[in-house]
Amino acid sequence: MTLCTLHSRACVGISAPAVAVEVHLSSGLPALSLVGLPEAAVRESKERVRGALLNARFRFPDGRLTINLAPADLPKEGGRFDLPIALGILGASGQLGAAELDDCECLGELALSGALRPVSGVIPAALAARAAGRTLILPRANAEEAALVGGLELLPAEHLGEVCEHLAGVRALRPHPQGSEVVTAPTVADLREVRGQAQAKRALEVAAAGGHSLLLIGPPGSGKSMLASRLPGLLPPLSEDEALESAAIRSVSASTPFDPARWRERPFRAPHHTASAVALVGGGGNPRPGEISLAHHGVLFLDELPEFDRRVLEVLREPLESGHIDISRAARQARFPARFQLVAAMNPCPCGYLGDPGGRCHCSREQVARYRARISGPLIDRIDLQLEVPRVELGALLAPSAPQAEDSATVRARVCAARERQQRRAGCANAALGTAAIERDCALDAAGVRMMEQAMARLGLSARAYHRVLKVARTIADLEGALRIAPAHLGEAIGYRRLDRVAERP
Repeated sequence: MTLCTLHSRACVGISAPAVAVEVHLSSGLPALSLVGLPEAAVRESKERVRGALLNARFRFPDGRLTINLAPADLPKEGGRFDLPIALGILGASGQLGAAELDDCECLGELALSGALRPVSGVIPAALAARAAGRTLILPRANAEEAALVGGLELLPAEHLGEVCEHLAGVRALRPHPQGSEVVTAPTVADLREVRGQAQAKRALEVAAAGGHSLLLIGPPGSGKSMLASRLPGLLPPLSEDEALESAAIRSVSASTPFDPARWRERPFRAPHHTASAVALVGGGGNPRPGEISLAHHGVLFLDELPEFDRRVLEVLREPLESGHIDISRAARQARFPARFQLVAAMNPCPCGYLGDPGGRCHCSREQVARYRARISGPLIDRIDLQLEVPRVELGALLAPSAPQAEDSATVRARVCAARERQQRRAGCANAALGTAAIERDCALDAAGVRMMEQAMARLGLSARAYHRVLKVARTIADLEGALRIAPAHLGEAIGYRRLDRVAERP
């Protein structure tokens, strides 16, 4: 046999396009040509493959080898093509039969000893292999990750020799159990641990119930970070499709190790305020997901919001509306999902103590205005709930935990019930409602219309803020099981628009 073709998968964003690895052996002076738009790591694979074949006691063929990675216009990167290239060389040189090569896909990096090393982006490849109806051969170190994709035959191996013995019918690889779901205890802290801050806890519940963004404004040490870290524990469990989509993003991310044991947990990302725009939204020569995509179906927490570079914060405006981010480079384009729930925290002024009863703040009105102006109006307009978090009094800190204080499980039960009402009514959380759905599901009675007119006049709400108030009011009504928005629901929603009011020094 002089021509052998194998199936593999590239990694582009969170998709895994098919790649045909074609190996042709012809007579002539010994040479090896690798074509198909390979980048440096792929070009170096010929040396890894040569060493792996020789150390696995195979013969590296004499003659002219041409290896084509098709389609030719798709960039190829990484060591994921080492295994199919090695198998293709063995098939083209007659050292391996090709009876089963058309029914399987394979990927994996080869060590010089022939051992298989793990690669990134296994979950998208497993999803694509399942859709194609083929068996997936991969490194054993990637098996637990790929096993999250049910309905797929996985054949993990530790060495090139094991794969060759399987394909030759000498010793079959043992299939890995499918859908093996490992669930560990939740790592999020409990809401009961937060002392005081009843209003902030209420806002956190509303945000969780409707998928709304939230901004907490308060002095240092008032519990803003504690509250934000409790939000994932209030959110409903991820569905299998949501969990796989979130896991696929982490699978292709080189910066975040993927833990299959926690694939059902809601992501919680908290980048430092020195993060760049690329770190936040993703990018690079070969586009990789950023923090907003790694927080997909989870929470993105931005502490010390005004300390972020303003240009960095501005890139959040589009994904907050669309739920995805498009990254375009000269040669590559990628789209990453970014349906995250934003929670931000900030101090009321540069020193952090504006409004403190002890008079600790000496910031001028101009200093406060400059500090808050670091966050643009369009970004603030996209945050549904804006809430003041006052300092916790010493008595609340010293008092023993009240037995009637609600824990996260109790609040999560109400949140799940509200989310179920939203799914039955509109098929999505209230935060994702479109204009037509808002008109249908968030209609106001006469008293509500008058209240909204007064709020628009006094606070100068934009049309976007008007719609967001209606969606928050709809969520509050859902928490109570009400069919229509009552004036009390609307009044509470308007009360969460803190930064729409004129800032006044006490």
